[in-house]
Amino acid sequence: MEITRRSAIHRTAAFGLASAFSGVLAPASLRAANTAARKLRVAVWGLSRGMGHVSALLGQANVDIVWLAEVDPERLAKGLKAVSDKQATPCEGVKDFRKCLEDKNLDAVFIALPNFWHTPATLLALQAGKHVYVEKPGSQNPYEAELIVAGTRKYGRLVQMGNQRRTWMREGIEALHSGVIGDVHFARCFYSASRKAVPEGAHLAPPETDFNLWQGPVPDERDIRPYVHYDWHWLWHWGNGELGNNGIHHLDVLRWGLKVRYPQRVTYNGGRYRFSDKQETPDTGTAVFDFGKVGMEWVQSSCSPRAAEKPIGECVFYGEKGTLALSGPSWTVFDPKGLKVSEGKGAGGGDLAHVGNFISAIRGEAPLNSPIEEGQISTMLCHLGNIAYRTSSTVLCDPQTGVLLNNPAGQKLWRREYRSGWEPKI
Repeated sequence: MEITRRSAIHRTAAFGLASAFSGVLAPASLRAANTAARKLRVAVWGLSRGMGHVSALLGQANVDIVWLAEVDPERLAKGLKAVSDKQATPCEGVKDFRKCLEDKNLDAVFIALPNFWHTPATLLALQAGKHVYVEKPGSQNPYEAELIVAGTRKYGRLVQMGNQRRTWMREGIEALHSGVIGDVHFARCFYSASRKAVPEGAHLAPPETDFNLWQGPVPDERDIRPYVHYDWHWLWHWGNGELGNNGIHHLDVLRWGLKVRYPQRVTYNGGRYRFSDKQETPDTGTAVFDFGKVGMEWVQSSCSPRAAEKPIGECVFYGEKGTLALSGPSWTVFDPKGLKVSEGKGAGGGDLAHVGNFISAIRGEAPLNSPIEEGQISTMLCHLGNIAYRTSSTVLCDPQTGVLLNNPAGQKLWRREYRSGWEPKI
């Protein structure tokens, strides 16, 4: 089914608005077979970040991991051992994740493949009738953000995005929404790390890895081998930079807290200041999002930890009655003079809780905390920020749909080219 960019994003907006703050329950017809009395059969695809999924799934009641898929044989062996050490039910390992979809009794897949696989792999799983838990950002470009939402609606399965803070920061956001700091006008989030030069070989895959399958839908005009398994993040041909790697987590929390959808203006200024290497995406920068009556920003320092300037929280909200700072499940409230007046701590739970929410939703026991429709609105912030950086422009958007306004250079980055036979379709 062919869809236009504008029609798809309007469908995304309409459905996302309905589910924005309430979550999505599986239709009754899908829940009927997935009662609490039956074990769910699941697969995990990609065993770097996916090992976190494996660990969380082994902690769930009435769930069996029956398939693992990984192109790196060393990682596959490690994953199979982790499952067999904790689970009596046999688990099969495969190189090509598509083999798992032949299992008619498979209920759900957990996708922890690279960003450029998120939408194509999700659509294949949906077409096979599976529920999907897909890691952030869920799409590698704006076109895929539209496509994954349209596919979710067409095939009628649950799709949860792996932005775990939607589960373990819920109580802090509820405190914010209760009015503890009054009307909120601005929010900030921070990310710092000590990433090394690219490449230094720390993340290289063994030569037995199937690099052709690893690259999948991405045209093979560049040699991927020096950047497997991790440093592909910092080259535009494959990745989304730090904004799509970690910014999605924090920007999602800010947008959630501010109760906003698409911005009307976006800038992202910075550069590659720390190393002269092959990295293309910025290692330092600030992305600013203007929503009209409120705004927010993401402050990034990927290759310098800035240890001397510890922020009061990873996500900070500024209101007429003070400031609320969130870090993990904990939050602190300060008065207008900066004095601490209260603090709280939610249930937290990390991967275990967020994966548990997805399992509960499949069983019809709870709404999804991060349905893909809502998650992709936040991911669009990352895509728009990267377009602003790559075009050296202030990106103007329709605040109702996220559609670019008067930006031909940015429009060229709306979607990518795909290897023949790998184009994602619904």
